Order: sequence, then structure tokens, then C-alpha cells
Amino acid sequence: MLEQRIQQHFIDSADLKYQAGPMLGKPVYLAMQALLACVTSGGKILACGAGVSGLLASHFAAHFVGRFERERPELAAFALEPDSTDLLADTPDGADPDRFARQVRALGQAGDVLLALSASGNSAAVLAATEAAHAREMTVVALLGGNGGSVGRALRETDVQVCVPHERAARVHEVHLLTLHCLCDGIDAQLLGEDS
Repeated sequence: MLEQRIQQHFIDSADLKYQAGPMLGKPVYLAMQALLACVTSGGKILACGAGVSGLLASHFAAHFVGRFERERPELAAFALEPDSTDLLADTPDGADPDRFARQVRALGQAGDVLLALSASGNSAAVLAATEAAHAREMTVVALLGGNGGSVGRALRETDVQVCVPHERAARVHEVHLLTLHCLCDGIDAQLLGEDS
């Protein structure tokens, strides 16, 4: 019985990725272009997410500053300090809704990009960070889930939304991880040329 359950997780994850690929291709491409334009003009990426999404933001920053699959010069990105143990972090009821916004106000500048992750789209902390980024004249690239939630509604025309059409957070996180890998790979390909 448990083996069937495990197999079903793999099937569900693969099905969602297969279905989401054609729908998310263009938004991921636009996100990639926004990140590339930022770093090639001397800007930086501030990545944030609540709960598990914060861990994904850190994962992205590590690949961006270090390397993804090929050696290249460092790119300016860092993850804003999350609280990955706050079980309500990706909800409107998270413990400190201003924790990312304070960091964006302190560190963000016009031309920088906020990479905001929220599986629900309703994280109060991610929403506040988005609003702070707009006040700093930053572009927001938002990786969201479901219908985009309050964060999706707060985005401007100049922002980019990559929204995974699923309500289950675990599935959304899996697609967000793949999306982050696509962003890193695509930027490397544009900076270094196609990998043979």
C-alpha cells in the first residue's frame, strides 16, 4: 500500500510538470530575461520566500552566486533571511509580516529584482516585500501557486508572474524548484553560450 502511495507521488509530480511546461514556458523565459537584464546592468537579485519557499530562495541564491552546472563568474544574488520553521509563514497569518520588507527597504535599489516565492500566493511577508520592492522601483519576479493569491494581485505590468496552477503546496514547490533550475541554466546559456 505504501509503495503505491510513493509511486503516486512520482506520477502526480510528473503529470503536473508535464501539464505546466507549455503554460509556464513564456513566463519563465520573461523571468529569465528580467534576471539577466538586472545582473548584466550591475543590479542584484534579492530572493525571498516564506517557509519552504525560503529554503528554495536560498537554494537559488547559492546557485546564482556560486555556480549552477558550469563554472562562471559570480552573479549578485542573496536570499533574505527566512523563518523556515514558521508553519504559518506562507499564509496571511505569518509571525512577522514585515521581515522581508525591512530587508528590501534596507538593501534594494532601483534596477534590482525581487525574486518572491510563495506556494499559496498569500504570504503576508512576501506581499509586504513585493510592495517594498515597488516602492524602491524594483522589478518583481514572483513564483506563485494556485491562482496567484494576494501577491499575484499586487504585481504590476512590468513584473513577471510564474504561477503553478495547483493548490497542493508540495507539488507547487517541486515545480518552483524546477523553475529555479531553468532560470539558472538559461542565464548560464545566455552568458556562456550553449553547453555541448
